[in-house]
Amino acid sequence: MSPKLPSSAHIREVGPRDGFQNEPEVISTADKIRLINQLGQTGLDRIEVASFVRPDVIPQLSDAVEVLGGIDVPEHVSLTVLVPNSRGLDNALQVRERFHEVALFVSASETHNKRNVNRFIDESMADNEILVKRIDAEDLKPTAVIATAFGCPFEGKVPMERTLELAEQFAAAGCREIGFGDTTGMAHPAYVFDIFSAAIERLPGVEITAHFHNTRGQGLANAYAALQAGCTSFESSFGELGGCPVPAGSTGNIATEDLINMFHEMGVQTGVSLPAVIDAARAAQAVLGRKLTSHCIVAGPVDWTPDPDGPACH
Repeated sequence: MSPKLPSSAHIREVGPRDGFQNEPEVISTADKIRLINQLGQTGLDRIEVASFVRPDVIPQLSDAVEVLGGIDVPEHVSLTVLVPNSRGLDNALQVRERFHEVALFVSASETHNKRNVNRFIDESMADNEILVKRIDAEDLKPTAVIATAFGCPFEGKVPMERTLELAEQFAAAGCREIGFGDTTGMAHPAYVFDIFSAAIERLPGVEITAHFHNTRGQGLANAYAALQAGCTSFESSFGELGGCPVPAGSTGNIATEDLINMFHEMGVQTGVSLPAVIDAARAAQAVLGRKLTSHCIVAGPVDWTPDPDGPACH
């Protein structure tokens, strides 16, 4: 028997932040604004648009203030920014009226956290607990992402209990949404099902979000496993943009258009126009000047009519 799946799922588009930051090209501010505005017309109701990190570390996102000031999306679209520390939040609050949610993060792997932000996990969490209170005081929504939640390229498999304890710390601090990130594509569906089942049981009232990378080709399978476990909140990146700069070789997020296509084929509604997202991904492809890797860019969704003049399939 087919498993009973949720009737709907929500998607936060993270390409303008998590996608752009790991691309070799520096995308112009005007192009970023145009692409975000296009995404805002697809039916997506959550978009991560920028991060307030040191511009010398991630120059691709050094124009966060200009991007936030220039975008024009429908009022129902909730905009998210990511901050790494107190200084990042200070900078973000200079344009506080331009976004609605703030994402914090920590790695479940001590080695990855140290290499990523030059801090031990306890140091990061101590700062995050302070940041949650500051974000709440600004009437913004504090969210959190646990990176390397399933495995670390430096330490191997991350114990589930460590990941869940970090999630509980974030929830106790006041985070109303907690994401589990497969930062370097080390998750597999069986483990994904177990960890999301446990997280949903242990964190009642908290929105549990899945964030998968397709580094080893298991991204959509992992999303399906999370859905089976009861997860209805997902993050993805149009065009399969992005990856992780630590370590090299950690390729992109699962593509938003591929995720939507899979969900819709299974009767799981997202409220998002798949053709419109594909158009946005193709627009990003044109900006970058190279082919992107999502399946729906190449083949289209299964209900598209093939070109009668195209090559025959055998």
